[in-house]
Amino acid sequence: MTTRDSNSQGNTNPQTTGAALLTQLGPLMKSLFLGSLAALAVGLAGWACAAEPADAIYINANVITMNDAQPRAEALAVKDGKILGVGSRADLESTLMGKSTHMIDLAGKTLLPGFLDAHSHYINALSLAGQASLYPPPAGPGKDVPSIVAELRKFAEEHNIPKGELIMAYGYDDTVMPDGRLLNRGDLDAAFPDNPVRVDHISMHGTVLNSLALERFGFDANTPTPDGGIIVRKPGTNEPWGLIMETAFLKIFANTPPLTPGQEVDGTRAAQRMYASAGITTAHEGATHLDQLEIMKRAAAAGGNTIDLVTYPFMTDVEKILAVFPVSDWEKYEARVKIQGIKITIDGSPQGRTAAFTTPYLTGGPSGQEGWKGQLFASQEVINQVLKKAYDLGVPVTFHVNGDAAIDAMLKAHEFAAGDELTRYRNVTAIHSQFLRKDQIAKYVRYKIRPSFFTLHTFYFADAHIANRGREQAMYISPMRDAIDAGLHPTNHTDAPVVPLDQMLMLWTAVNRISRSGMEIGPDQRVTPLEGLKAMTIWVAEQYGEQDIKGSLEPGKLADMVVLSDDPLKVDPMKIADIKVLETIKEGTSVYKNAGQ
Repeated sequence: MTTRDSNSQGNTNPQTTGAALLTQLGPLMKSLFLGSLAALAVGLAGWACAAEPADAIYINANVITMNDAQPRAEALAVKDGKILGVGSRADLESTLMGKSTHMIDLAGKTLLPGFLDAHSHYINALSLAGQASLYPPPAGPGKDVPSIVAELRKFAEEHNIPKGELIMAYGYDDTVMPDGRLLNRGDLDAAFPDNPVRVDHISMHGTVLNSLALERFGFDANTPTPDGGIIVRKPGTNEPWGLIMETAFLKIFANTPPLTPGQEVDGTRAAQRMYASAGITTAHEGATHLDQLEIMKRAAAAGGNTIDLVTYPFMTDVEKILAVFPVSDWEKYEARVKIQGIKITIDGSPQGRTAAFTTPYLTGGPSGQEGWKGQLFASQEVINQVLKKAYDLGVPVTFHVNGDAAIDAMLKAHEFAAGDELTRYRNVTAIHSQFLRKDQIAKYVRYKIRPSFFTLHTFYFADAHIANRGREQAMYISPMRDAIDAGLHPTNHTDAPVVPLDQMLMLWTAVNRISRSGMEIGPDQRVTPLEGLKAMTIWVAEQYGEQDIKGSLEPGKLADMVVLSDDPLKVDPMKIADIKVLETIKEGTSVYKNAGQ
């Protein structure tokens, strides 16, 4: 979004001029003046709308606009994929209804702007249908090692996977395994002696491999552990024991079998339906490699996209992507795909104990290291130079930062790359910012860095954080209340497939902050339902530089909308997670309907 300096010479600020004029008017003249302006606006709107009637008018709706100037309405009109009017049914029918206008009765259901995904890993959704889901309860069956092995066996039988073919799964959460009994190579070897098996960690920062998979991906006793990586070894030996994390995990990505052309299109359609079923009209791909971007571009050209997709090239692939997609093509949609900016990863996962902190983990490291503080993904110098490259290109940036030491490294990189312009707005987002310290919030404000929080951790991983980091630090994860009070516009995300796409549960966690064991997690950081909704609509639109076309229901913006079964601002806050997505609408066209409603 282009901005202009309001202090430039010869540039008059119309708001200031209008305020000065009203100050000079007396009370009666001021009332007449404002009344005349309002009447003129209504007249002009009626004249303009009568000339072009709406394609559709949604009536008997409980419209929550996310527009502070007009928070609620009962009707909304759409024309050519954009919002034509928002207001009362009587007004819209009298000014915008024509012979061909389709009247859509929502029967009191709630209409909101479509949800904007602030951060997830969309590309993974293309292949999830061909993988076993091992999330722990309540999201899935993976409560312990026997349950995981049983689910893998069931999946292999149901899909008739032949000997020698790779079996893949996702959602393995080692933090909930009873008595610390973790999944290892031996468990998978015993169950699948004839198949390579890859079970991805719930953090998306690692995986557990059996012996055939370790061999397939090139890991053995002689494989060195790379800087910033984790290779857990079998006790008493140098043999890999299954768990591979962080930079060591990148090698596995590079050797994952590519999708066929048919799988690309079919996977895209399935993924977009998955996002639309959560009420999402703009999805996010949070760490894009060149081959993945090319998949998304091919699928888009084949007509696979029904919703918008924002991608962030990963720091290791920036030069390769620029060689194919010059920066002049960035920040604009083509067939619903937009290359937005650069993703810089600084640390790992707090639940995986690879996030970087200034103090040690209470439970040691993933390989049993004592005094373990986690580690940076790359050196400070590398982080500095990658950020300098992004700032020189003039593109938005998202950082992956979880631990407070990683956040310190991000702030140091900004101070290096920004030079004398520390406070200039550059559209920088600090994804996760889980263990943000209070003193770091002030720098976010000064440097204009937006946090994108992951409040679902207060539900899914709070117990693990208390064990790993201690109660005081765990209670302050995703401090959304303090960030908003400091003047920031934080966004909120699911990081799917780290946890399932569930925007209503995400909102519930921001409002209630209760763990799955029933404990209150930092109740002083709770936000209101309205603030929680802004963090998944209008504030995400700001993150994408799209606040002029998305994020609220206002005339002129895209008709991207979601229909909910209940009003998140009126139900008991503890019932927010029970609200259902009934329909998702992209630019006036329904892209998902809940068959059960």
